Amino acid sequence: MTVKIFIKRRVTPEHVIELSALLKKLRSLTLSQPGYIYGETLRRLDAQDECMVISTWRSLEDWNAWLNNERRMQVQHEIDQLLGTKTEYAVYEE
Repeated sequence: MTVKIFIKRRVTPEHVIELSALLKKLRSLTLSQPGYIYGETLRRLDAQDECMVISTWRSLEDWNAWLNNERRMQVQHEIDQLLGTKTEYAVYEE
């Protein structure tokens, strides 16, 4: 069962460049993960402080393995520290 992960973050204008760099770092790590199919990063037009990453995974197990990956968690911690809030995750079955 393919799953889509919706990852929502709020970012202030002064942190956009730093967040972009961290998201690129995450994306490069993700590319080598088993079960990763595709991902995209979107910026909301009517709420400029919101960005959404949508990633597609072969299975929930593959996503959970990535979610619990120590390298991913380190970068995610940097993101949460930068933004001052926790990242929101939602998992959907395709």
